[in-house]
Amino acid sequence: MVSTSKKFFKESLEVNVFSSRLEMGQDAAERVAGKINELLQTKEQVNMIFAAAPSQNEFLEALVKKDIDWSRINAFHMDEYIGLDAAAPQGFGNFLRDRLFSKVSFAMAAYLNGNAAAPEQECERYAGLLERFPADICCMGIGENTHLAFNDPHVADFNDPKIVKVVELDMECRQQQVNDGCFNEITAVPTHALTLTIPTLYKAVYVYCMVPGDKKAPAIQHTLTAAITAQFPSTILRTHPRAVLFLDEASSALL
Repeated sequence: MVSTSKKFFKESLEVNVFSSRLEMGQDAAERVAGKINELLQTKEQVNMIFAAAPSQNEFLEALVKKDIDWSRINAFHMDEYIGLDAAAPQGFGNFLRDRLFSKVSFAMAAYLNGNAAAPEQECERYAGLLERFPADICCMGIGENTHLAFNDPHVADFNDPKIVKVVELDMECRQQQVNDGCFNEITAVPTHALTLTIPTLYKAVYVYCMVPGDKKAPAIQHTLTAAITAQFPSTILRTHPRAVLFLDEASSALL
């Protein structure tokens, strides 16, 4: 395994800081692959949730090269824009198809449909799958506003009764999509999305969170130092019993 340059705990959360994004992604992939293979020794199938964002690129690129029996893994993604053209590369399902779902042969890769005629019904459909295949592992990032999936601070609920829901995206979240180079301007970023809720993500037995880059430094500072509250959704990770946070020097710069 790639050695960490720094490791510490904040409450229950294990934090690892690496000298580069590449090292961060490679180490995260090593950890996740090891956990998958460990679980496959005792489980017929492993259920996983994946994030779609540039922050995950190095991790996903390394993960698909690992020796894993992908045919025993069911894959989900954690959010999707509403109303984006079905073929748009910014679509999160398309992002994961290009970088992961088409690279290996999953038992199932379940897509959220942001163009469903009835978004609430699509939430219920996907929720049913998540209940049938409860998550063993969740691989996620953290937004510039500390969101998890598309649970921006104004809609995040640590006790959300829903599994999947429709949300309106806040301006900081939409601006991040421009900052990431996914859209040319904020007017092109959809205003609404489907997202797995905070409790749904939290219920994953193991959580691995990859957050590189200087634009994420304020979010990481809040994640590790702010009060644990939905005002900063990512702070909930500090209470998860088996969560690991992977940072690079840039994202950890304000710690």
